[in-house]
Amino acid sequence: MELTDIFNKVRQASRQLIGIPDEERNQVIAAVADAILDNQERILKANAEDLMKMEKSNPLYDRLQLNENRLEAIASDMRKVATLPSPLGCITRQKTLDNGLRLHRVSVPFGVVGIIYEARPNVTFDVFSLCFKSGNACVLKGGKDADNSNRVAVDILHEVLEKHNIKPDTVVLLPATHEATGEMLNAIGYIDVCIPRGGRKLIDFVRNTARIPVIETGAGVVNTYFDIKGDVEMGKAIIKNAKTRRVSVCNALDCLIIHQGRLHDLPMLCDPLAEKQVIIYADEQAYQALLNHYPYLELATPECFGMEFMDYKMAVKTVASIDEAMEHISKYGSGHSECIITADTAAARQFQSHVDAACVYWNAPTSFTDGAQFGMGAEIGISTQKLGPRGPMALEEITTYKWIIEGEGQVRE
Repeated sequence: MELTDIFNKVRQASRQLIGIPDEERNQVIAAVADAILDNQERILKANAEDLMKMEKSNPLYDRLQLNENRLEAIASDMRKVATLPSPLGCITRQKTLDNGLRLHRVSVPFGVVGIIYEARPNVTFDVFSLCFKSGNACVLKGGKDADNSNRVAVDILHEVLEKHNIKPDTVVLLPATHEATGEMLNAIGYIDVCIPRGGRKLIDFVRNTARIPVIETGAGVVNTYFDIKGDVEMGKAIIKNAKTRRVSVCNALDCLIIHQGRLHDLPMLCDPLAEKQVIIYADEQAYQALLNHYPYLELATPECFGMEFMDYKMAVKTVASIDEAMEHISKYGSGHSECIITADTAAARQFQSHVDAACVYWNAPTSFTDGAQFGMGAEIGISTQKLGPRGPMALEEITTYKWIIEGEGQVRE
């Protein structure tokens, strides 16, 4: 079947979604959560086939890997989505004009949402739950690394939809080819918005190639600044969690920025990282502070700053002031998530107001940048752009609005 025919079927299916009551949407999402757990063996078998084709040293391996705990978490997130209020039909603005016309601005679905993603099979279920709940059909374009996992996931989604008499074309998975990506990005009139999820290379390609609207999810070059008044014990816990909880995710710490007046505390701050054999690329001052105190130490090169490592690696930058720290973030950050560790409220407020990022933390790790952690149930992605959604995108962020106007025969002069 030609991809244009597939796009057309998805567009038609999206119209059916408008009339489905929210209660029924929730029942379908809950049924998918049950089906994930009922089909664990089937999903994990397909995932194992994908994992066999990837080296364990590949930073994407962790993102690709599924297990029983991760499937439980995916199902739990879906159930959470089902309990959230519907984002549709909300009146976000209303007024009556002098001529008596009544205006209402009402939230509605985009229609068809396209997602391009790499080795992240969990995205298949996350995207479906959020799109279905918000009345959107979805076109999925996964990477070849996760193709077996994604195809089993979509088969399960189709089985649940058919049991509820809903068109399976509500969600489709395109072939894992470059040609399919090109056609998707040119599906004018079929796909209302495209959201890429992946590394810098993928996102740049989508932005530069697409002829349909794109919501950009940026790469996560994440910094944490340990201020002159930072608490060491708190800093140790935050830095360890931000760096080592899951190194392959976009909210993982890439660069620790430290005030030069606290260099004597740097070995203690980095000590927990040695358990995971994190390689530290330190500038000259930090290198001297860590020398003979930290076992996995290398001298940083200019390329180490502004790099999304997605690995057990981290840069360290020494600064003389909070202003220099913010300047470093402005130059090397990606606008994703940034953090300050300090007991100085004024410094924290200055940092939060001046740092330009979707999420700015004070005394908490950037690992919390996540739709589920923000109480959104799941996420479509983390937007780093400023036009439209910013930060974790979930139900509200994948709706638009239309104006409803009511009158009694008024005419314009």
